[in-house]
Amino acid sequence: MLGVIGGSGFYSFFGPAARTVTVDTPYGAPSAPLTVGTVGAHEVAFLPRHGADHEFSAHTVPYRANMWALRAAGVRRIFAPCAVGSLTARWGPGTVVVPDQLVDRTRGRADTYFDSGGIHVEFADPYCPTLRAAATAGPDVVDGATMVVIEGPRFSTRAESRWFADAGFSLINMTGYPEAVLARELEMCYAPIALVTDLDAGIEVGAGVRTVDVFAEFAKNIGALKTLVRAAIDRVAAQRSCTHCVAHDGVELPFALP
Repeated sequence: MLGVIGGSGFYSFFGPAARTVTVDTPYGAPSAPLTVGTVGAHEVAFLPRHGADHEFSAHTVPYRANMWALRAAGVRRIFAPCAVGSLTARWGPGTVVVPDQLVDRTRGRADTYFDSGGIHVEFADPYCPTLRAAATAGPDVVDGATMVVIEGPRFSTRAESRWFADAGFSLINMTGYPEAVLARELEMCYAPIALVTDLDAGIEVGAGVRTVDVFAEFAKNIGALKTLVRAAIDRVAAQRSCTHCVAHDGVELPFALP
């Protein structure tokens, strides 16, 4: 089974024929029940990251429960659409980017399942190359960028925005971490598909990021984004062959993965 995690403004993926799956996890309830339907030849489980009615802000999303629920339901490969700000004037609102790197600037988020056992995961390349290839094969998709993930819920100051841009980061987001590393710990392939909704505060003189504008831009592009995600799913092989995201080969874990 494949998974899709919908970001801000992306709260549904299937029609009424989809079935609802409720999964209990050791980390509490996920953001919402899963809805399971089909895209082409694939069975796909959809989960709205922020809840069906955006009940969860970025810093309160139950990330560990979400990823555990997807794995327990049978998901092994995940596309993760998300809203991002751009730290470069080259990529304005409406641009779709598939990042290849992330920088974590969050704080205090539970970001591991391994609170005991001395388990470490390789994370130099945080995203699945197979899923990235499927996502970037579409037209007008930018291949590669570094996404900095901030704590939120506030947006950046102009100084912070310029600092991130000067460091060479191209995108800014609030949810990409710890989602990606939790997927790696659960040996699930994971790739974000980032929709630019705004130029960040330090990039456009006289402008700042407003929530209403972010949601409006996402709403304007949601149909095209869903089409892009479905096309990426269609490009994925029926059987998983990726070894890059199998993080625990030869390692004895303190508990069985779901």
